[in-house]
Amino acid sequence: MLRGNKVGLRARHDEDIPILRAELYDDVVNGSRAEGGPWRPLTPGTKDPRLVVDEKEQRHVPFSVVELDGGTLVGMANLWGIDTHNRSAHIGLGLLPASRGKGYGTDVVAVLCHYGFVVRGLQRLQTETLADNTAMLRSAERNGFVREGVLRSSAWVLGEFLDEVLLGLLARDWKPDARA
Repeated sequence: MLRGNKVGLRARHDEDIPILRAELYDDVVNGSRAEGGPWRPLTPGTKDPRLVVDEKEQRHVPFSVVELDGGTLVGMANLWGIDTHNRSAHIGLGLLPASRGKGYGTDVVAVLCHYGFVVRGLQRLQTETLADNTAMLRSAERNGFVREGVLRSSAWVLGEFLDEVLLGLLARDWKPDARA
């Protein structure tokens, strides 16, 4: 397990999937804001490709996020779009509704940076988030990510186009102690 100050990132367990699916993806509003495509219901028992781990897939590393005190599942995180030639990847995370506002997001981003830069030897990490997602913007910026641009009206979410913010962090600019 990779450890932060408050949370740990561990392998996805089968028992995590129904909880993550119910709390992050079955909610139309949250699912629509988190995904790059339209929300759609999945039949019970369907293998949800967003949550089921494909051990052969080398460009995506999914984690379950757990509290260090007690091991309670609080969300999911991933390193995706891993480009071994350019040594870059994207980060993403989703916290269960009851786990938001507790500083876990900042800690998850810090642990993902450690994994990307130290464990994987990447040179660049980036994230894209909706411009009104102040929690993710704050978590990224507290870990040293810099706003590199705004993708104007690039995300179709529940009947309207929203802006997305692109943030990036280079290994040389990363300061492990920068996390708040």
